[in-house]
Amino acid sequence: MKSRIERFFSIFIFFLLIIVACNNDDNEELSPVMVSVLSGPDIRLNPSGVAPLTAKVSLTIDMPASMQMRVVGQHGASSDIVREVPTPSTSFDLTILGLYPDFLNQVELTFLDEQGNIIGLETFSIQTDELISDMPEITIDQIDASAITPGFNLVNYFGHDGEFLPQRPFMFDEFGDIRWYLDFSDHPTLSTLFYDNGLNRLENGNFIMGDGRSGFLYEINMLGQVQNTWNLMENGLGFHHHVIEKPNGNLLVTVNDFDKSTVEDVIVEFGRTSGQIVNEWDLNESLDNSRRAWETDLADLNIDWFHANAIEFSPSDNSIIVSGRTQGTVKLTEDNEVIWILAPHLDWGTSGDGFDLNQFLLQPLDAQGEPIADLEVLEGEANHPDFEWAWYQHSPILLPNGNVMIFDNGDNRNYAGPGTYSRAVEYRIDEEHMTIQQVWTYGKERGPETFSRIVSKVNYYPNEDNVLFTPGAANFGGSSYGKAIEIDHSSGSVLFEATITPPIAPFSITFHNVQRTSLYGD
Repeated sequence: MKSRIERFFSIFIFFLLIIVACNNDDNEELSPVMVSVLSGPDIRLNPSGVAPLTAKVSLTIDMPASMQMRVVGQHGASSDIVREVPTPSTSFDLTILGLYPDFLNQVELTFLDEQGNIIGLETFSIQTDELISDMPEITIDQIDASAITPGFNLVNYFGHDGEFLPQRPFMFDEFGDIRWYLDFSDHPTLSTLFYDNGLNRLENGNFIMGDGRSGFLYEINMLGQVQNTWNLMENGLGFHHHVIEKPNGNLLVTVNDFDKSTVEDVIVEFGRTSGQIVNEWDLNESLDNSRRAWETDLADLNIDWFHANAIEFSPSDNSIIVSGRTQGTVKLTEDNEVIWILAPHLDWGTSGDGFDLNQFLLQPLDAQGEPIADLEVLEGEANHPDFEWAWYQHSPILLPNGNVMIFDNGDNRNYAGPGTYSRAVEYRIDEEHMTIQQVWTYGKERGPETFSRIVSKVNYYPNEDNVLFTPGAANFGGSSYGKAIEIDHSSGSVLFEATITPPIAPFSITFHNVQRTSLYGD
C-alpha cells in the first residue's frame, strides 16, 4: 500500500507542477513536448554480485533530456538519495546506490528540458534482500542533524557471525540504516579479503585497499568491481595496514619486506602507472630497532618492533608522518631522514644509519607556552595537567592549520599496563624550535566507555570544524562494540554518536575505522 501511495503522490506533484507552470503570471508555457519512455526501465539488482544494495537501471526515451534520480528515503527528505544527471541524453545507464535492505524501494526519475522544465516522470520499485547475518546492530545515541558533517558513515568493518573472512565494509546513514555494503564471499579473488585499515577514497571517487592475504592492492568502484590491481609480491613485498593516495596519484603503502627478518617497518611509494617502487623508507635505517621502551603482549618486538599502522603525507615539504604503535609517531623527509619524533623521551638511542635520535625528540610546552621540565613527564612516567603523550596511537592526520591530530589509544599509558581511556588529541608542533603543545583533546572524560586498546581513527572536517572520533575495539560492560562520535571542535560538544555492535568481534575488534564520505564519491 505504501508504494502505491508514494507513486500516486509523485504523479500528483508532477501534474500540479504542470498546472502551476501553465498559469504563471508571465504566461510562460510549459514545453508542449513530453518525454516518452521507449524501452525500460531494465533493472538489474546487485549487478556485480558483491554489492547487494545497488542496482543498474537502463532506459531510453524519445527525446534528449537531463535527469534527476531519487531513491525515496524512509525518514523524509533528509534520507532521500538524490543524484543529478546533467548531460541531456536519450539513453541512460544509471547506477543506483543507497537502497534499503529487505524493502520495496521507490525510485523516481524526473526528466528536464534545457530550461529546467519538468517534461517527464518515471517511477519504479526495487525489492532488495535482507541483510546478511554478519552485519551489526547500529544505535543512534545522539544527533544534531543541523550541525553534523554531511554524508554517510563508511565503516571498515571486522565483525562477523561465525566466519571472519572476507571483511565487509558498509555505510550507514544518520538514522542508523545500512544503505550500502560489499560482500566478497563468492568473489573469485577476494573471498579471503583481509584489508586491515580498509577502504580509502581516491580522488576519482573509487576506493583503494590492500589485501594482506594476496599481497595485491585493489582499486574498486562502488559496485565492488575491480578497476585496477597492483602486485606487491612481484616486488618482494607484502601488504599490511594502510595505503593512501598522494596528490600526484602515486600510492604510499605500509609493507613487509620479505628480505628482512623484521616486519611492518618499511614504507614504499608505488607508481600508480608504472607499478614500480619509486621511493622507500626503511625505518630500520632511520630509527632504532633495538628500542624496547614500549612493551606489548600483542607482538614479538624482536620481529615487529615498530608496527607501522598508519601514514600521512605532508604536501608542504613532501614528507611523510608514520605512526608506529610500539615506538611513537615520526616525521621523515623523502630521503628517510628524521624531522621529529613524537613520543616519550625514554630510551632513544642511535638510528640504524648512525644519528643520535635524541636530537629529534619534541619538547612539550604547557598551556602558557613554557617548557615542561619534569623528567617524569618528558619520559612518559607521569602526565602534566596541560600535556599527555599519545600512547600506542593510530591515525596521525594533518589539519589545515598545520597541527597534527592523533587517535591516542592509551594502552600502557605511563607504562602502567592496560589503559583506561582513549583520546583524540591535537598537537601544535614548531619544527624550528622542536616544541610540541597540546591544544585540544576529547575522550578522557568518557573513560573506559570509549577506550580502544587497538585500531581506531580520528578524522577532521574543516567545512564544519568537526572531529570524528571512532574507537573501534571498545569493550565495556561485557560487550564488544565500536563508536562513531562527532564533536564540535570549537565547543567540544557531541553532535552525533552511534554505537555499532557486531554479532562477533574478532580480537574484540568491531571496525578499524569509520569515515564520513559521500555515497557517490563526488
